[in-house]
Amino acid sequence: MLAAMPPTPPPAPEPGEPRIRDRGDACPGALRLHAADDGRLARLRLPAGRLTARQVEVLAHAAETLGDGRISITSRGNAELRGLADDCGAALADLLADAGLLPSPTHERVRNIVASPIGGLDGLGRPDVQLWARELDSLLCAEPWTAALSGRFLFVLDDGRGDVAGLGGDVTLVAAEPGTVVMYVGGRAFRIAGTDAPRAALAAAGAFLDAAREAGTGAWRVKELPAGAVPDLPGALDRAGIAAEPVPPARSLLVLGAPPAPGPLGTGALYVLAPLGRLTAAQLRALLPADEVRLTPWRGAVVVGAAADRLADLAAHGLITRPHAPGAGVTACTGRPGCAKSLADVRADAAAERPGPAAAAGLPAHYSGCERRCGHPHGTWIDVVATADGAYLVDGAPTPRTALTEAVTTARTTTR
Repeated sequence: MLAAMPPTPPPAPEPGEPRIRDRGDACPGALRLHAADDGRLARLRLPAGRLTARQVEVLAHAAETLGDGRISITSRGNAELRGLADDCGAALADLLADAGLLPSPTHERVRNIVASPIGGLDGLGRPDVQLWARELDSLLCAEPWTAALSGRFLFVLDDGRGDVAGLGGDVTLVAAEPGTVVMYVGGRAFRIAGTDAPRAALAAAGAFLDAAREAGTGAWRVKELPAGAVPDLPGALDRAGIAAEPVPPARSLLVLGAPPAPGPLGTGALYVLAPLGRLTAAQLRALLPADEVRLTPWRGAVVVGAAADRLADLAAHGLITRPHAPGAGVTACTGRPGCAKSLADVRADAAAERPGPAAAAGLPAHYSGCERRCGHPHGTWIDVVATADGAYLVDGAPTPRTALTEAVTTARTTTR
């Protein structure tokens, strides 16, 4: 059941040349575990980031008994367990399957669905995209052919507020005027009925796979298709019985909106951030009781069914509950000792930053252990990259480690 990651793939092609994927996608999953320096790593796909209360308990238990006691939140709102033993694959799979976190062993890596995390909670978005996400997940798991999708292929469902529309989905659905949705795939857009949204996303994925097979380059994502390899979206939608109207690109709704601020969400939900995107098992359990928990692409958690008077307790557990609190907007890759490619313990260096309100209100900052910049946020951020000489580059400027905190704080305060 365990499978280590293969060697590092060949370098990216020169500009203008199509990328050739000469091997299958080795993206880690819940069953395909990745061998890291700190043990095995499991990545759990959570469509729309959703966890039931029981699943929260099971995930915390798995982290404590099988891993290092922590749960990392990814930039797609998924969850990662680290520090797993080589022989824990069967035990982990049994735990996850019993909790409903592994509905299809053959499809578990393709359930990459990001949806507006506050959808249905504050009355601002149009439809409840959480329902779309559940229907799309069921459709994906029910079709044998969808297992051929890469573990990196991404569906994005935006309820019209623009919070996730700009997160780089391969298939992006954005709610428009009441009852309609605009679907974006590879620079083209089509208006469809909202009731057809999940089926349209599935049809678009099928059109991509057809185009990828015909191109023969092994593309994992739409943006990797070579020039001229255009998915037949009109044909796929027509075969699915979905009426679609082309939309001019100039009217694009693929904006990159601001993430929610930590704190109350109306009267029945809370939003908190995980320090550096990682929760201890105790912090995850502290989110309960809850009707459900939704992990977000901004390394946070929406606690549905929680009142504002719980914020003090969550802050006491070390969670970030205020927009300008220390640690807000600061993320980091795994760094040392977990990643062999990292040049520094970036998490320790990032944790040393204690910005004032002005910095926390500025651009986010992401600490990377190497030039790959794993897990960086979308949009504009303060780019903090470790170098081989024990120093850093802060937005390209060489910075000694002793001056890192001041340099990052200054950059976050002065750069907009």
